[in-house]
Amino acid sequence: MTVPAKPTLLTGASGALGRVLAKALAAQGWALRLTDRVPFPDKVPEGARFTLAELEDGPAILRLAEGCGTILHFGGISVEHPFETVIGPNIRGLYHAYEAARRERMRMVFASSNHTIGFHERNEVLDDDCQMRSDGYYGISKAYGELMGWLYWDKYGVESVFLRIGSCTPEPTDDRMLSTWLSHGDLTRLVERSTLAESTGRAGCLVIWGVSKNARMTWWRKDGRETIGWAPQDSADPYIAKLDGKASGNPVAERYQGGSFCALDYSRKAPT
Repeated sequence: MTVPAKPTLLTGASGALGRVLAKALAAQGWALRLTDRVPFPDKVPEGARFTLAELEDGPAILRLAEGCGTILHFGGISVEHPFETVIGPNIRGLYHAYEAARRERMRMVFASSNHTIGFHERNEVLDDDCQMRSDGYYGISKAYGELMGWLYWDKYGVESVFLRIGSCTPEPTDDRMLSTWLSHGDLTRLVERSTLAESTGRAGCLVIWGVSKNARMTWWRKDGRETIGWAPQDSADPYIAKLDGKASGNPVAERYQGGSFCALDYSRKAPT
């Protein structure tokens, strides 16, 4: 079994996806440095160590990153919040993570989001170079993160893989997720390949749609998955009979790819 030659730093380790990754990667023998602003809620896996730290504490993030080979940046606000709440961990904290990557000459695997493009309509098919159409302050922070990644590639040679995660939950729960669902297993394999791939190619930064092999996934097309050798193995299709037509009933949420995030505080005339 292949493991990274150097330790891997995982931010946001106490969050839902961080806990999934910490458990799965440690079980494969990865040397993990886990960090979050709140205590790790489970038993720290063997081969990992946990450090309580704020993303806005730049010196702490630099210390944690010393000697690491990759940052899995899953830290920060993970749902829609007011701008003043998002800006600290998701903007300043992101800068500190990229500064650590620059100092240690590490690859960044950045948990971006489908909410970077949420205001594209559901009848559109998007490639990895599509226009950003964020659906809130959270989505804007993820778009900013991708732009930061390009800056750090162009100026400092830091490689990045941007994972535009769809809906990563134990199982899909509504009609929209029949398109956007990413299984925990596919997430883990995506992170593995993003870390272990020899190179991100000439582009230096790759966008990958973080979504499983769902028959209804018709919104997102071209991306960088072949460069790192990843292909999803799981599918939301077994849930179609249960979830088909289970929609929100909100015309804004149902029109746009970002779903309910688009409907939050929406004050324009509702689409028909």
